[in-house]
Amino acid sequence: MAQPRHAVTDLALAQRLERAEGSSNAAFVESRALHQPDIGAQWRDVSGTMAMFDGVGSPLTQTFGLGLFTAVDSSQLDTIESFFAERGADTFHEICPLAGVNLLTMLPERSYRPIEQSTVLWQPLVDAAHESPAANTLVARRIGADEVMRWAEVSAEGWGATPELAEFLRNFGKVAGTTRGASCFVAELDSRVIGTAALNMHDGVALRAGASTVPEFRGRGAQALLLRTRLAFARESGCDIAMMAALPGSTSQTNAERQGFRIAYTRTKWRRAIESASAAEVRPATDTIDQAR
Repeated sequence: MAQPRHAVTDLALAQRLERAEGSSNAAFVESRALHQPDIGAQWRDVSGTMAMFDGVGSPLTQTFGLGLFTAVDSSQLDTIESFFAERGADTFHEICPLAGVNLLTMLPERSYRPIEQSTVLWQPLVDAAHESPAANTLVARRIGADEVMRWAEVSAEGWGATPELAEFLRNFGKVAGTTRGASCFVAELDSRVIGTAALNMHDGVALRAGASTVPEFRGRGAQALLLRTRLAFARESGCDIAMMAALPGSTSQTNAERQGFRIAYTRTKWRRAIESASAAEVRPATDTIDQAR
């Protein structure tokens, strides 16, 4: 079993967590480029910052790691902003507080505004809590390659409050289910799929994402079982820590802390609009929506 490299939240841990999420999202962008080449999805490493374009309005169109790997200067920001502007997109940065206060001074000077916060949580996998087994009729398992379409459909059923959102998430799920480094799981009650979840792994970090439960089956323990199943799979795959993100103070954050996750830090998402494009509504990222119950 892998031994955790960290005991406290420091720059080294923040770099691992942000790189893991950035790399997972970059892999999604690569998958999107294969499935929907007309979008022009691509990503770029700009002095250690991962800038990714997944289409205007996509929650993945943003950067990760800004200020964590190299000091930020105007030239780096110019390059990143040009990358997004050339594709008709506003510039979004997910900023870890360990990037330093100087960056927080620079961003408003360049017309950035804060628009969102997310709490990043992590858990050493060797310390993961072991809960009592679920009822015999409720099982969780990793899906096969031929089940991705069904996984995407159930994910959309759990997340989609409106037909438009359901369609967006159905397409999102099809791409996510075939992304490099991603593993998808389902929870079944009496042989019916009632919940879905995903796991992305990078450099020993297991990123918990994509939790969704069909509304009428919430409260049956599907997500608790899916979490245990994913963490066990991650440990067996050599990961030493798990991470996730949630809205600050949300039910998802509360449940995660009860399950052994600890708060690492709270990030702020910054936006800089481009003058030549109308402001597009950005959908919230699926791993921060409070539906995983």
